[in-house]
Amino acid sequence: MIRIIKIGTVVSDKMQKTRVVKISRIYRHKKYKKTLRETKKYYAHDENNISKIGDKVKIEFSKPISKLKRWKVLEIIK
Repeated sequence: MIRIIKIGTVVSDKMQKTRVVKISRIYRHKKYKKTLRETKKYYAHDENNISKIGDKVKIEFSKPISKLKRWKVLEIIK
């Protein structure tokens, strides 16, 4: 399995053992050369409920845990 790791900010910790992580990226449009900002939200599994809102976390792609969860929280960076 491919090991994909992303860094983002925890937006919600209301669910048990689940965190919503927001990841933003900036890129340029190929044709029009305009700088664009894209934001995505990922549901990540946090087994011990350690991370809180505002924490910067590292998440890793994993096998499906539930209907929406395909990521796991590896560590809290900040």
